[in-house]
Amino acid sequence: MHAQLDYARKSGWLLIPASLLLAAVLRPPGEAQNMRGPFQYRDASSRNDVPRWETKTGFERDVFTFARIRYTSTGGFGRGLRWNNDYPDSDLNFSYRLQQLTSLQVDPDGRVVELSSPELFDHPFIYLIGPGTWTLDDDEALALRRYLLSGGFMMVDDFWGRESIENVLSQMKKVFPDREAAELSFDHPIFHMVFDLKETPQVPDIRTWLSGYSYEVRHGDMTDHAPHFLGFSDDRGRLMALLCHNNDLGDGWEREGQNEEYFRQFSERWSYPMGINILTYAMTH
Repeated sequence: MHAQLDYARKSGWLLIPASLLLAAVLRPPGEAQNMRGPFQYRDASSRNDVPRWETKTGFERDVFTFARIRYTSTGGFGRGLRWNNDYPDSDLNFSYRLQQLTSLQVDPDGRVVELSSPELFDHPFIYLIGPGTWTLDDDEALALRRYLLSGGFMMVDDFWGRESIENVLSQMKKVFPDREAAELSFDHPIFHMVFDLKETPQVPDIRTWLSGYSYEVRHGDMTDHAPHFLGFSDDRGRLMALLCHNNDLGDGWEREGQNEEYFRQFSERWSYPMGINILTYAMTH
């Protein structure tokens, strides 16, 4: 992981041409994908309409690979298997847009990784989704602590309401018994790394939005439905883990080809800019 991080910093992977305008490059696919139900998943071998690309010769071991964490959950939403929500479409679409919009060389396929696997340390950025019923055992908590303190970065996405944030914070207490999550103020560089956001983003899933809501109302106590970005930092002040509470940035990646208005309002405006900002921070700090 350290070699990959050093390479990214020294080679200018993350430089995006100043003339690049997101709105001028992003286009919703011409044919809308079939909208799946909330508990229907495709096999990752099916790319749907996401293009495949070849990485440059000589970069085979240095490409950025989107790594999704497979974890254990207890009951909860749907079938309880929340680690694979939005999978694989969000991972494939985000990887494609990284390849298209940045100077990163990106693996077209991504990976699914468990915290207990030695492969965890091959990836400087990991993505964990739907952690409302996420549970960590002692070995996983230790591995995640070592990973984050060694320079890794974790993005946690798509969890809403009081019960979910309480569960996430309780699991992170196993990882960092002596550290607390702090809410990021809007002047934090992660909101302005590449795309200078003008307000705190909030992305609901497409079905909630089609029902007329700007936030997901089905997740228990939603007396506070504002977006919150909370972070765990190391002793040098580097952000190691970002908790995107009351947000579903991944649905903006997954659903970009299903509804042009949703694409314009959420994918193009919030999900891709914030995702690229988060990844840029992770790879340069």
